[in-house]
Amino acid sequence: SADPFYWFRVIMASNRGTLMELGISPIVTSSLIMQLLAGAKIIEVGDTPKDRSLFNGAQKLFGMIITLGQAIVYVMTGMYGQPSELGVVICMIIVLQLLVAGLVVLLLDELLQKGYGLGSGISLFIATNICETIVWKSLSPATINTGRGTEFEGAIIALFHLLATRPDKIKGLREAFYRQNLPNLLNLMATIIVFGIVIYFQGFRVDLPVKSTRYRGQQGTYPIKLFYTSNTPIILQSALVSNLYFISQMLASRFAGNFIVNILGVWDSVPGGGPARSYPTGGLCYYLSPPESFGHVGQDPIHAVLYIAFMLGSCAFFSKTWIEVSGSSAKDVAKQLKEQNMVMRGHRETSTKGTEYGDERS
Repeated sequence: SADPFYWFRVIMASNRGTLMELGISPIVTSSLIMQLLAGAKIIEVGDTPKDRSLFNGAQKLFGMIITLGQAIVYVMTGMYGQPSELGVVICMIIVLQLLVAGLVVLLLDELLQKGYGLGSGISLFIATNICETIVWKSLSPATINTGRGTEFEGAIIALFHLLATRPDKIKGLREAFYRQNLPNLLNLMATIIVFGIVIYFQGFRVDLPVKSTRYRGQQGTYPIKLFYTSNTPIILQSALVSNLYFISQMLASRFAGNFIVNILGVWDSVPGGGPARSYPTGGLCYYLSPPESFGHVGQDPIHAVLYIAFMLGSCAFFSKTWIEVSGSSAKDVAKQLKEQNMVMRGHRETSTKGTEYGDERS
């Protein structure tokens, strides 16, 4: 059947039909919901270490519950076949496998957060999956019948195969760069260019000069990166949209033709070769999905404008919420510097007594 999560497999570190089927989706979904609850002031998160520890613990517990819920939903909606055909025992075994694998991912993320490794667990899972995807889609020896003959899945291998088998070498080269529904050289070049741009801008930062109020002459800098929240807003936004996609496809398969379901999303399968995947052709999910190509942007500019507005707006909202909840806002940083007896050079900290005295004089 068509893969409902085809577009989000890479960023969710997920692989269909493996133990990493759920990927980091439970972790990100639990984080997303907890961030929204904290941002909406439904739950209060204080600045003390105890409050943040309770918040992180609740987030992990919520992640375990979501792991079990997603495993049951995956099986019951027929992603591995009709439950009536699989039987109760097979369904329970699949749910148990997905649950144990999800708990292992949660445990690995917790270990990396405690300092037993380099970087964060979520970023490491995503980076590993991206590297695997790039290598496989570039050098995959798997063959696929696209209707124009058998082609290799890997973009680089397909280049040499098309040049060797096509009588018209220019046409073969053009096909290697622009072929549809399979990895092509243009995709690979765009990926390399984006990698270079991100690495270049990752080094942009502003160093704030600070000095110690306790020891004379002790100075330093506090760096503020251009990508202050890193990839966290993109991950949270992808989790939101992927869950919406899944709910829409689940309802569309069960209640096809329903008016309310069609408002949420109308889906169709991709024709031709390549991996089985679905894409929205109408409804809310269509306008929240990226345009397929520049040609689609010209055909439906409203779709492109709404997608860009949603992408920027949702990422800005998640960035602001994440900064406030994670303890990296301007207020939190100022408090941390104050606790370390550090102030910005050229700025004098007003004492509490002087402020109170000034208020009384007023």
